[in-house]
Amino acid sequence: MEKVITYIDGFNLYFGLKSKGWKKFYWLNIYILCKNLLKPHQKLIKVKYFTSRISEPPEKRKRQTTYIEALETLPNFEIFYGKYQSNKWVCNSCGAETIRRNEKMTDVNIAVELMKDAFYDNFDSALLISADSDLKAPIVAIKEMFPGKRIVVVFPPERKSYELSKIADAYFHISRSKLAKSLFPEEVKKEDGYILKCPDKWK
Repeated sequence: MEKVITYIDGFNLYFGLKSKGWKKFYWLNIYILCKNLLKPHQKLIKVKYFTSRISEPPEKRKRQTTYIEALETLPNFEIFYGKYQSNKWVCNSCGAETIRRNEKMTDVNIAVELMKDAFYDNFDSALLISADSDLKAPIVAIKEMFPGKRIVVVFPPERKSYELSKIADAYFHISRSKLAKSLFPEEVKKEDGYILKCPDKWK
């Protein structure tokens, strides 16, 4: 069996779903989704999910926390956190100042994990769920250093990168049907018995 590790750019996936207006797919069982993307000769070894915790507004933070706790119940699943950086932004028209928050470190964290897993021979094929063209560099490096490794790019809905599609061994979009088959049940039970419920705004 071919060993597969999946690397998910959490916000790239989220905003792809948001662009389509597919809120009902926010309550996504990432592990099941990854299994549903495999071919019969492949075995899912690990799922690595990359995100950052938001701090506001409170209702969005609560929904994200609920979802992350649901993800933490999954087997062979690891979450890697980046951070948000606040930057001052000035409107060119009126001069008004505001603060904009940008997510940082996700692409670096993904690149590091890809390189480490390739070096330690942890996968035969990697599934990269992202359309971030900044990830071109680690893919090129892995293909040069470990020519036997396959990198398959899986684009979230409404997302695509020409740069990644050019260098990947294969690429495709996540279909609506795969998403529909990969949802958590409405209630998820944690190890301590606590019940997590799908947020009402996601139904």
